[in-house]
Amino acid sequence: MAQAQAQTATRETPVFMFDRAAETMPRAQLAALQLERLKKTLDRAYRAVPHYRARFDEAGVKPDDLTSLADIARFPLTQKTDLRDNYPFGMFAVPREELLRIHASSGTTGKPTVVGYTKHDLETWSELMARSMASAGALPDDIVHNAYGYGLFTGGLGAHYGAERLGCTVVPVSGGGTERQVSLLKDFGANVLCSTPSYALNIAEVAEQMGADLRQAPLRIGLFGAEPWSDAMRRDLEARLGIRAMDVYGLSEIMGPGVACECTAQNGLHGWEDHFLFETIDPETLQPLPRGAVGELVITTLTKEALPMIRYRTRDITRLSNEPCACGRSHIRIMRVTGRDDDMLIIRGVNVYPSQVESVLVGFPGIAPHYQLVLTRDKALDTMTVEVEMTPDASLDDAGRVRKAAEVTHHIKSLIGVTCKVVVKSPGEVPRSQGKAVRVKDQRAVAG
Repeated sequence: MAQAQAQTATRETPVFMFDRAAETMPRAQLAALQLERLKKTLDRAYRAVPHYRARFDEAGVKPDDLTSLADIARFPLTQKTDLRDNYPFGMFAVPREELLRIHASSGTTGKPTVVGYTKHDLETWSELMARSMASAGALPDDIVHNAYGYGLFTGGLGAHYGAERLGCTVVPVSGGGTERQVSLLKDFGANVLCSTPSYALNIAEVAEQMGADLRQAPLRIGLFGAEPWSDAMRRDLEARLGIRAMDVYGLSEIMGPGVACECTAQNGLHGWEDHFLFETIDPETLQPLPRGAVGELVITTLTKEALPMIRYRTRDITRLSNEPCACGRSHIRIMRVTGRDDDMLIIRGVNVYPSQVESVLVGFPGIAPHYQLVLTRDKALDTMTVEVEMTPDASLDDAGRVRKAAEVTHHIKSLIGVTCKVVVKSPGEVPRSQGKAVRVKDQRAVAG
């Protein structure tokens, strides 16, 4: 009983293991801090990274040319290919000996992108991830079930150290072994689930197959990121797991998870402006867009030592808002990412994002929320086949599958405007995610 009372007291008056003052900093003070840190970052990048020095000189700008935050638009953009072209350590602003950790992408489309961290960088990352988790409703003493992948992927260790910084107990289970994950969630009584949204969906499905009702477990919050996901997916996860599904944002080139996160108001993700400068640009013209306009998110790091990123093109499509939030935090909000401009498909002249298809499929009667888009080429035109699954209780015969496919085809055409073929498969036939979901299977090169 005494232990239970102590836990209750802790939750009523939580002691957060990080400084929260920056979250409510007045806008004018925050802008002044950003400008001070931005000047130092530009100077550091110019002096220590040959790539930036060459690019700045090409553009005819020097760090001293920045006198206001708006002047950042005069500086060149950075993109993923710049990191690959300088593989492995050419973009670092510190000697290799000062790196405490190195992460890297999978490199499935070429050389991996390599990122590194100094001791200060790792402390900042832990601080911001702890801040993110707290804003989503996590508390000290919570048990955090961390199903993000560990290793070179930044998700697992980012969430791990952030949760520990917050004062949580971490279960470092990583991805895979889904039946065991379900058992551990129940047996250990986790309060917070960290994973990709697609893998959380996999966990929910396996739990249902095992007869385990996670809605009755202590699980309270899901902290999901690393891939675009729709509001329809959010509602489905909340209903099946009995949680609040919260969006966390990050990317390895900038830091990892924890660059931004939803607060409990669930009205956009607070981007931590004391450490990052956020812009949106037109992805075609590359020109800056006014606040509130939908465009590609561009981020400049303000406190990174090992790998400063100047105007990094995230490829994520969103809009920024600095309207007041009910939570009282002053930091800008990144509204829900709707997709990536490099993920956009053009099917018979219609622009389509995978997340749009997901929004149509999740909750559709008789259809499970698992899908894959198969791209092929018919002469000069790209075509798309949407592979979906029927729910286990649907029990459709061949004629029933044809009718269901026609219904889904009509729904996609009505809501998105694209004509596609739909194939209804049996339960379990669409590949499941153990981490980031592979939503698009591109067979166009094979067909060509």
